[in-house]
Amino acid sequence: MVKKTISVMILLSFVFMFSGCAAIFKGSNSKLNLSSDPSGAKVYVNGNYYGTTPIKILLKSNQTYTIEFKKEGFRTITRNITNHVGAGWIVLDVLAGLLPVVIDAATGSWYELDQKNINAMLEKQQP
Repeated sequence: MVKKTISVMILLSFVFMFSGCAAIFKGSNSKLNLSSDPSGAKVYVNGNYYGTTPIKILLKSNQTYTIEFKKEGFRTITRNITNHVGAGWIVLDVLAGLLPVVIDAATGSWYELDQKNINAMLEKQQP
């Protein structure tokens, strides 16, 4: 039993030493919840169709995005999503050593999207 516990602790130590904190706990993607009023708007992310509102999508955290909400008879709403580096991930990585910093920087895991929820209030087009 003691050998098994020590083995698990050594294995976990290696995982933390050779991975970034954000890569382990968060990953390189972020969930974005998209809705509109009225619902049923088509959602385009960087020009690619993703579905209709309400919708939850998974996006890479280290990129920026242009989100468009389109619905027949309504004006198109455009929202820009940017990102930032989570300071907490940097602190944890630095405390764990240089390798976690390199891994999280290379994978983009320490980035977070600036928004997690977007609700587009659609306005009717004038005839």
